[in-house]
Amino acid sequence: MSKNQNKTGSYSFFNCIEKNFDKAARFISIEKGLLEQIKACNSVYRMHFPVKIGKEIKVIEAYRVQHSHHKLPCKGGLRYSMKVNQDEIMTLAALMTYKCAIVDVPFGGAKGGIKIDPQTISSENIEKITRRYTSELIKKNFIGPGIDVPAPDYGTGEREMSWIFDTFLSLRSGDVDALACVTGKPVSQGGVRGRKEATGLGVFYGIRELCHVKEDMYSIGLDVGLVGKKIIIQGLGNVGYHAASFFHESGAIIIALAEREGAIYNEKGLNVSKVFLHLKNYGSILNFPEAKNIENTEKALELECDILIPAALENVIHKNNANCIKAKIIGEAANGPITPEADEILDKKGVIIVPDIYLNAGGVTVSYFEWLKNLSHVRYGRMEKKFRENVNAEFLKVIETVCKKKISIEEKKMILRGPREIDLVRSGLEDTMINGFHKIRDLKKSLKIENMRTAAFLLSINKIIDSYEKLGIFP
Repeated sequence: MSKNQNKTGSYSFFNCIEKNFDKAARFISIEKGLLEQIKACNSVYRMHFPVKIGKEIKVIEAYRVQHSHHKLPCKGGLRYSMKVNQDEIMTLAALMTYKCAIVDVPFGGAKGGIKIDPQTISSENIEKITRRYTSELIKKNFIGPGIDVPAPDYGTGEREMSWIFDTFLSLRSGDVDALACVTGKPVSQGGVRGRKEATGLGVFYGIRELCHVKEDMYSIGLDVGLVGKKIIIQGLGNVGYHAASFFHESGAIIIALAEREGAIYNEKGLNVSKVFLHLKNYGSILNFPEAKNIENTEKALELECDILIPAALENVIHKNNANCIKAKIIGEAANGPITPEADEILDKKGVIIVPDIYLNAGGVTVSYFEWLKNLSHVRYGRMEKKFRENVNAEFLKVIETVCKKKISIEEKKMILRGPREIDLVRSGLEDTMINGFHKIRDLKKSLKIENMRTAAFLLSINKIIDSYEKLGIFP
């Protein structure tokens, strides 16, 4: 057993990323020291601070890791979990660097974490912890619009981002760009429409683009397009739910949904909205009237399907179950759901794996749009919406005059409508995910690389090397 594995065969999360990095580095002829610089975490801030909870003073353990400074600010989520540790936060920060490079988002990777269980702590105390954490970051210059910009992650959301912004503003009064110190905020506090569903929508765009490539679909015995594809999704959190909804709307068939407590299955398809309503009402997806229960959630991953979307935890597909996976496509909506050993097994089986460092980059892409919105101090679409509507109206008049035919009111409404903020955000996200997919695929084909993951890492590393060289840091 490798020293990087535990008794169950699971790899250290950080080691998984290093192994994938090293596979891609074989295709690069460059000094080893430069690759070591790219791989290493630049700054690791581990902190402990006291917070009074009830009548007791609790010492809170927290982290902020800045993986790369080749672009600034650094960017990455903030998670609240009892599983938070330095290895995990360093790994996620590294992933953020590579994600940003692939989708041309000009940030260095970062990540933060606070070791608490938000389910067992009152909202009032979570606010205390969040505000104290923010003040600790400010003391060490680890947060700011041009320094490091947190975002929501596991266990956090709009509420926590608002508290971070308010704390930052109170301690940096008069900073005109203070809104850009954090993303994932409510729209009323400078957030951008479309951020909540961005990661799940990005997953949908990436898989949809793969399914449109005839050569790739025919190589695994599938028809082109998403319609009729049988999909299994593990995890019905923010990412899994929105991905499932978009797949369902596109004509794909969601045959199984898996959560911690178990999974549900219906070969003819599940109505995602009804399942989510059942989850809200009963606190579990189990016993959904239109589905069969599967007690062992891991067994749901092994069901016959076309596409498997792990959207929950890392290392859920490993050497012990990889041979049982029947999916022809795996889309990594979660971070690191497949171990290196499982990766090799699935590659030999001919499974197409769409890697996490590309597929779940939708969140940081739309966070970038929010950051730009905050710096420009104007809502997307505000300047051009009415202008577009007026131009479209004049265009319609010309058409009606030339064709001597009136266009129906319904058709006019559709044509005349100017772009809303959410239209522009989704358009930018769609374009980003499509371009990223084809850059990875083209590189994979041109260098005859064995899989998309290695090609994605290579694309990312090349972009970071180029950035360092253009800065003049590396002669």
